[in-house]
This record gives sequence, C-alpha cells and structure tokens, in this order.
Amino acid sequence: MAVTAHTGRPRTGAEIRAAFLDFYEQRGHKAMASASLIPDDPTVLLTIAGMLPFKPVFLGQAPAPAPRATSSQKCIRTNDIENVGRTARHHTFFEMLGNFSFGDYFKEQAIQWAWELSTGVFGLSPNNLVVSVFREDDEAEAIWRDGVGVNPKRIIRMDEADNFWASGPTGPCGPCSEIYYDFKPELGDDGIDLEDDSRFIEFYNLVFMQYNRDAEGTLTPLANRNIDTGLGLERMAQILQAVPNNYETDLIYPLIETAAGLAGVDYRGQGDKGKTSLKVIGDHSRAITQLICDGVTASNLGRGYILRRLLRRVVRHGRLLGIDKPFLAAMGEASITLMAAAYPQLLERREVILAELEREEARFLETLERGEKLLAEVLAAKPKQISGGQAFELYDTYGFPLELTEEIAEEHGLTVDLAGFEAAMEAQRQRAKAAAVSIDLTLQGAIEQMTAAVEATAFKGYEALEHPSCVLALVVNGEPAERAVAGDAVQLVLDSTPFYGEGGGQVGDRGVLSGDGVIVAIEAVSRNRSVFVHSGRIERGSLAIGELVNAQVDRACRRRAQANHTATHLLQAALKQVVDPGIGQAGSLVTFDRLRFDFHCPRAVTPAELEQIEALINGWISDAHTLQVQEMAIEQAKAAGAVAMFGEKYAEVVRVVDVPGVSMELCGGTHVANTAEIGLFKIVSEGGVAAGIRRIEAVAGPAVLAYLNERDAVVKQLGERFKAQPGEIVERVAALADELKASGKALAAARGELALAKASALAGQAQAFGEFQLLVARLDGVEGAGLQSAAQGLADQLGAGAAVVLGGLPDPADLAKVILVAAFGQAVIAAGPKAGAFIGAVAKACGGGGGGRPNLAQAGGRDGAALDGALEQAKAQLVAELG
Repeated sequence: MAVTAHTGRPRTGAEIRAAFLDFYEQRGHKAMASASLIPDDPTVLLTIAGMLPFKPVFLGQAPAPAPRATSSQKCIRTNDIENVGRTARHHTFFEMLGNFSFGDYFKEQAIQWAWELSTGVFGLSPNNLVVSVFREDDEAEAIWRDGVGVNPKRIIRMDEADNFWASGPTGPCGPCSEIYYDFKPELGDDGIDLEDDSRFIEFYNLVFMQYNRDAEGTLTPLANRNIDTGLGLERMAQILQAVPNNYETDLIYPLIETAAGLAGVDYRGQGDKGKTSLKVIGDHSRAITQLICDGVTASNLGRGYILRRLLRRVVRHGRLLGIDKPFLAAMGEASITLMAAAYPQLLERREVILAELEREEARFLETLERGEKLLAEVLAAKPKQISGGQAFELYDTYGFPLELTEEIAEEHGLTVDLAGFEAAMEAQRQRAKAAAVSIDLTLQGAIEQMTAAVEATAFKGYEALEHPSCVLALVVNGEPAERAVAGDAVQLVLDSTPFYGEGGGQVGDRGVLSGDGVIVAIEAVSRNRSVFVHSGRIERGSLAIGELVNAQVDRACRRRAQANHTATHLLQAALKQVVDPGIGQAGSLVTFDRLRFDFHCPRAVTPAELEQIEALINGWISDAHTLQVQEMAIEQAKAAGAVAMFGEKYAEVVRVVDVPGVSMELCGGTHVANTAEIGLFKIVSEGGVAAGIRRIEAVAGPAVLAYLNERDAVVKQLGERFKAQPGEIVERVAALADELKASGKALAAARGELALAKASALAGQAQAFGEFQLLVARLDGVEGAGLQSAAQGLADQLGAGAAVVLGGLPDPADLAKVILVAAFGQAVIAAGPKAGAFIGAVAKACGGGGGGRPNLAQAGGRDGAALDGALEQAKAQLVAELG
C-alpha cells in the first residue's frame, strides 16, 4: 500500500493514514501492507478487524513478523448493514489503523504514544478527549491520570461488555482502553455518558492482552503480554475535517457526488431519504470494488452472497434516486480513482472489477423487471391496499425493494401494509434463526441437530403437488450450513411442503425445488420428529436459509405411489376375505414401482387363493370406488370399523381412508381418488419371511405395464432361443431338462468308469508289508466322487490288509484344488490307523483338511504344488504305523 508524505497537521484521509504509519515507523514498528479482505482464517468470511491478520501471532500459532508492527488494514463488516447511511459512522468498508506489540512494550508505552499521536500529530485538544478504562484496570487509569495528565473526571470506568477483549471463551484476553472525541466539551465534565453518540465518537481502542482464560474462567497472567490497537481512519477524518458525519469526508464524499450526478440531484438539497440513498451508494461502492479486487465474485453463498447483497442495495438505492439505467460500472470507476493511490492493485484489476459490476447489475435488473410485472398484476386487481404478504413476496422472492413498492403504490393512490410486511419479515427471520442458531450440539448427527431446531413441517401434499415454501435449515455434504451451491448434496427443511415424507410404509416423494436461479433435485424425503427432511442435490444456482422456493412434486412418481398404496389396502381386504378374516398386517412397503405386504398367517397362500385374490382386487378396481378420506377421533374411527395396524401409535385425531364397502383403514399416506385410477393389480410372489409371517409382493398401476413388458421380453428371448412359440416354451424347457438330467447321469457314469479303469492299472503298484498291502498314488483328472470310488474299488481288490491313499487335481491346470482319499481294510483299522484322521493330517500339508469314516474318508487342499510331497509323507507314515 502506498504511503503519502505529509507536512503540517494532517487533514485528508491520505494524510491521516500516512501520519499514523510514519509515527509508529519512527518508533521501531515494521510497516505491514494491508492483508486481503479474504482472510486466511476459516472462522470468519471476511477481514473484519485490523488485528485479524495477526490473530495467529496473538494465539501463539505463528511467529511474529517483528517485535512491533503497524498497518492500515482494509475491513468489511455487514452485521449492522441496515444502519449504513442512517447513522453518522456505520460503514461496510472501512480502514483500521493499528499499532501492535508482540511481547515487547505494554500498557504504559501504548497509552503514552496514543495520547502523543492524538494531541501532537493530529492536534486534538485535551479538552475534547475522554478515555475509558475497564472497571478493574487500576493500572491503566493511573497511567492516564498520573502519567499522561488526563482530568480524572474524563476517565470513565466501563464494564466487561465494553472494555474487555477476548479471543473466545478461552485463550488470550485482557482489558481495553478507548479514546473518545467530545464534540461538545462545553457541556462540562460531570455526568459524562459515552453512550451519547451525538456528543462522543470513539476513535482509538487500545487492547492490553495480558491474561489467559481457562475453561473454568480463571485468568492467569501471560508470559508475553501483547498490544493490539485500532484507530478508525474514517472517524478521524470526520473529526479533523470538521464534517457532521463520516460520509462527508474526502474518503467517501466524492463517490456521493458521483452518484448524485448520475441521478441528476444535489446532495445538499436532498431530504433524509435521498441523503441516505446517496450515502449507501457511496459506502457500498467502496466495499464492492475492494471485494471484487480481492477475488470475490457475486453468488448466493458466503462472501459471494455478501457481495451480491451489497451490489443489489446500490442498485436499489439508485432506482430510488431515479437512476433508470446501469450505473454500477460508473461507480466502480469513481471508486478505483478515489482509492488507487492507497491501493494500486485496484488499477491492475480494473477490467475484472468493471466486468463483474456490469454482469451482476444486468442480472439484478432482470430480477427487478419480473418484480415490477408482478406488482403490476397486483395493482390490476385494484386492491384497497398492498398487503404485507404481497410486499414481502416482492421483496424476498424478486428482490424488489419495499421503498419502490411504496413509491409505485403511492402513484396509484394506495398504501402498503407496513406492519404486515414487518410481520412477514420477522417470521422469516425467526424461522431462519431457529434453524441456523438454535441447534443443540449435544444431539447426534447433523440431521438430528437440524430437525431438533425447527417446528414440525406443515404438510400440504394432500391438497396440492406444488407449494411456495421457505428454507428453514440446511445440511450440506453432511455438515450444518447456511448456504449451498451447485453440486452440493443437501438435506433441507422447509416450513411447509407438498412432498410426502417417508412413513407408514410409503416412500417419500421426488421432485424439484426452484427459485431465483436455483434448481434442487429432491431424491427422497424422510421424517425426523415430524420434521420433513428433503434430500437431494443442487443442480443449478445456490440456495440459502431463509430463501423462498417453489416446491414441486414429481406427479408421475406420486401417481405410482398412490396406486400402490391404495392397492395394499385392497390386498389386505382381499386376504381377509379369501384366506382368513383374522389376518393382520405385519408391515408394508410402498414404492413407485412395487408394493410389499407382510401379514400374519400360519400357512402359505395357495396358488388358487392367489388367483382369487388377484381377481377380487382387479374387480374392485374396475368397480371404480370413490375413496372417502376424513379425519375423526380415533375412538370414533375404531367404532366405524377402521383397521389399525397392531402396535402402531396413533394420535387422538386420525386420518381414515375408506374404500366404501371394501376397506377402511387408519392411514396417513397418499391415495388415488378412485380405485379405477389404479388400472391393474398383479401379484409377483408369495413366500414366508419369518415364523408365522408371509409376504406378498405385487405391482399396481403403471408399474404393471413395466412388469409385463419385462416378462414379455424374456418370453420372446426364450422363444427365439428355443425356436418355439410362447405356448410351447414350457414343454420345450421340460424336454431339455429331461435330456440334461439323462446326459448328466451318463457323464457321471462315464467318469466313474474312467476312474475305475485308471485305478485298475494302479493295483499292480501295491507294496506288501507283512499282512498289509500299501498303495499310495496320484490320480489327476478325477472328481471327488470318482476318486472315492476308485480308492474303495482298489481296497476291495487288495483285501482286508489294504491301505489305499489317492490324491489328485480334478483339473490339472488348477493348482488351487486338491482332493485326497483314504480307503483302509479291516486289518489296517485294527492295527491302529483310521482313514478319517489319517487323511486329514495329510491334507494339512496341502493347506487343507478333512476327514470321514475309519474305512473311507476324503479331504481337500489348496496347494497343488505340495501334493507329491504330501503323498510321500502319507506313504512314510503308513510304513511307520504298520511296519
């Protein structure tokens, strides 16, 4: 940042800035350039204070750039934006001059220099100065009184809320001391009230960071005490330039004059409203120019939302002044010219700044045009008054300023219900605050936090599939948030919704939310504590808490769900009529494509009963019964014969869905108006799911056609494969099954014969050990059953002293499957070895195991490479045990 040299008493904004920095540079402070308005700090959106760039140093997270530093830091605050232009010194963009000590000098030096700067460099009379100290800071008061010589009556002790700084609930903190300028010293020193902002303006704040506060609130002295100060450049300019407010200083007034010229008005001749609009334009023009310069682009999220809001406020106030053409670029040019000496990067980014201003202004003018058309429609109805709700919709949905609504209404001899507007505005604020602030962090999960913070959702989906709604809460990618942008996975809560939330076995609706440039695809809706949670993804634009959207249910999906849900009621009635009057529901699922109904029944439903049930339901559909839905007391509903699900909890007033003469149930789901809307019903399957519980799966309505088309395609494919007509397929498949079964038997017999043939050739390899005949051999290409047959055949051939062990790979190319078989005669078993235990031990060498009877056993392994070694081990073991 450039520093302008000065001579004599500083007066202009540039001279004040330069004088401050020069003063502290001469006292060993390192001059630091202003940091970006986009801070390297995840806890804040924008740089809101001069000390923010040094926050890591104060918290011990980063080394100090020097023992002493000074800077002029550009800042943005929008927490009290409504006061901008209305008070003498509220701003969005401002510059904070500061001097900092990182464990170097402390309270006495900071106070002495602040007084020297104020009275010496800036030439302020001590008679016009008042200082405040923390109520318990005797040290600071003594320095001001005894070291500086301030009149004790002009040293005011203040409470913690005003004069104690803390970085948070725990961590570095300390008392503050402030210097105020007194515009009316003639009123005397008695009864000074620093809250009187018509008389006093605070311009310098000294923070003495001297304690660390722990979780219990205990304060302990810091080993390295720090100084953090801030002097408001705009405030000092007001004082030194002797103007009634900050806006009329050379830091902002040139922009006010530019805006006045564009509007064709004179600032001095304007009333309060006109002056306020010009002040807002002047203030906000500085802010938006600096924000864009530092890389912020307009959007509906975070910093982008702040920029967009400021841009639109400038346009709104320009319209109020009569500016009926784009003018933001002109204000941007004037802002760059005004601030470029201090911030030369504005010139480097000039084209980017002006392009963003033009683009965003054009977008907003289109929005305003839509609002004006809507207002024209309201006026065409010739109302006696513009209602608060109408004015709020114009303001909130279309970005149409209330002032413009009032002005146009006045031209037509009408007024606006301002009380109603404020009530609607406050209701929205409360809804947004309820979700954004009142979150119980002890609850589990972001969804639980969100739903615990808002009231029950008003469901409008029985009457309409489209409804305007307000966003009360947001979860973005699993985390609570205030805004979401395109691509984000979101869960959100609306104050009211036409979307059915999953419940009573029925899935939640699908659909879209749309608003000013935003489209949200809703993929599912669930319920949590009677709050409907809409899950989906932002497809376009961005969405914020408090914004209004148009919620629209996917009509095709809703129709499918309604058909399937009503069909479950008909299915339960048919089961009671055909199978057993005592059948009770055990659960259900209603989706867009199918339905599932679980019921208590000790036996399977026969095919004939299923056919009868299906025919009965389709008959009721054809009869076109008109459903009757009403709410009544639960006892009245039960007395009327309404069926309730066992174990379900119901409210005192329940919703009863009645298909006259067929079914009457307690149900909160959505249904067709007439059974004819279902179209067709088809049972897909019936089976048991648990002891005494059966399940029928079926399809109804449009889903039946999809089900039949799928099966028709299968039939056609089978017909083409088998060269048969649809009616011949079953016969052809049965014949093929018989052929396959016969072929399988023949193949198994052939394999058995082959194994026996191979085994017969092995008989001559048997070795005699006394009364025993030992045969250990490898036989590949034979499955387990064949190998067992071969081993048994050899044992029978060799007699009671036979000890046969065979091993092989069924597929010689697959070393991961090994089969081992042992067959022992009675004499071998009597001598000790048992086939089961023996072959199990051999299989371990091949990475497997197994066992069986003493005379015949089989094992397996996974390491074919170890088979030969395992067989040698088996032979040696037999010799040892039988020798």
